Amino acid sequence: MKSPLRLALFLLVGAAVSFAAAAAKPNVLFIAVDDMNNDLGCYGSPIVKSPNIDKLAARGVRFDRAYCQFPLCSPSRSSIMTGLRPDTTKVFNLQYHFRTGLPDVVTIPQLFMRAGYYAARVGKIYHYGNPGDIGTSGLDDPPSWKEFYNPAGTDKTALEPDITNHTPSRGLGSAMSYLADAMGRDEDHTDGKVATQAIALLEKHKAEPFFLAVGFYKPHTPYVAPRKYFDLYPLEKIQVPQLPAGYEKTVPAAALMATRPWPNFGTTTEQARRSKQAYYATISFVDAQIGRVLDALDRLGLRDNTIVVFWSDHGYSLGQHGLWMKQSCFEDAARVPMIFAGPGIKAGTPSPRTVEFVDVYPTLADLAGLKAPANLAGASLRPLLTKPDAAWARPAFTQVQRGDFPGHSVRTERWRYTEWDGGAQGTELYDHSSDPGEMKNLAGDPGHAATLAELKALVNRNWPVRVTGGAADAGAKKAKRAKKAE
Repeated sequence: MKSPLRLALFLLVGAAVSFAAAAAKPNVLFIAVDDMNNDLGCYGSPIVKSPNIDKLAARGVRFDRAYCQFPLCSPSRSSIMTGLRPDTTKVFNLQYHFRTGLPDVVTIPQLFMRAGYYAARVGKIYHYGNPGDIGTSGLDDPPSWKEFYNPAGTDKTALEPDITNHTPSRGLGSAMSYLADAMGRDEDHTDGKVATQAIALLEKHKAEPFFLAVGFYKPHTPYVAPRKYFDLYPLEKIQVPQLPAGYEKTVPAAALMATRPWPNFGTTTEQARRSKQAYYATISFVDAQIGRVLDALDRLGLRDNTIVVFWSDHGYSLGQHGLWMKQSCFEDAARVPMIFAGPGIKAGTPSPRTVEFVDVYPTLADLAGLKAPANLAGASLRPLLTKPDAAWARPAFTQVQRGDFPGHSVRTERWRYTEWDGGAQGTELYDHSSDPGEMKNLAGDPGHAATLAELKALVNRNWPVRVTGGAADAGAKKAKRAKKAE
């Protein structure tokens, strides 16, 4: 039998070992925003005020060429959370859940929970109709969390009837709509409540390893925020792009089959400017809420042992190419802001390498010393987190769906190539060294035939099995219906 002294020493040593083991496990603060493009101060915007995201970029690695797999909420979020491409998750819309076809898939937070982490969600990480599903779990994934919270603020519970909607035929979640809240406080709005709840969880679970996913709902439309954030952006400083005459004849029609302010939305240039002002106001509003969470991380002494990941589910067009919102293969919709900061990550150095959302899962597993599933589609970004300009030869792939045919796009550091319906509905080629706005389609230029062939080969390698003809796809669906009828 052990003496009381020996027992006390045994317990003390055991506690010390347990504490050291916990401290060796890096925490993860996983911050998501909804529909935020790269119009941020740290990405070079001369107008957008995003001081807290800028500070995060200054203490970590900002990826200048990061891309989502599918510029639509649920497909993109399903992809980043599973580490799998949309053709594997089968999520191409806002209704299908990836567990329907992949019931046993292990998501990022599940991997961390299996390693002894506390995992929780506050707000929007998987898909939610925004604003319709605010306050509910939406299309969440319950196996991913030990706890979850669905805040709803005055922007949802009280202010919706007062929102200006310039496109009244469209629901608020896909409309050019906004409201400057003259009386409300940050803490009263949904994203303010998301920050408050996240801070409470940090305080409660600071002594154990955690994976805390914090999902903000802005700047997704309706663009609602306290008025002080609108005041940051005088309307006379807000401009929207104007298309050159004949532009639509230079690109495939499928490229422009996304949400458009002119003429499909029926809006005026003035209405578009006010919508863009409101979009920027909500960026600054959500930036302030992110700042509250990051300040709490510092106050609680958690910064040195916490990996912070900041990401938006996709980009967002604000009139470029005559488009508004997402669901295109252009840079504006496919490119995303993405920042990593934390222990072992080089501070304040941007990475010019081409990366994609499927790289996030293997990266976090690598940084935490966890064994990732073998079927992940991406690669660990750890080499770029220590040497941001290290050699990196991986391209990024983005896709959308146009009815019964797809659009497939590949991005390298210099080029973007996109083909519609395997090329049957048109192709696009853009040289980002001279045309970062992707306004000059070089696909028909014989001088770039070799480049086009090289990029097409990358697309064929990434999508080796696909129905490339709309008619063939329709025939396959007809045959399937007939078989079902039998």
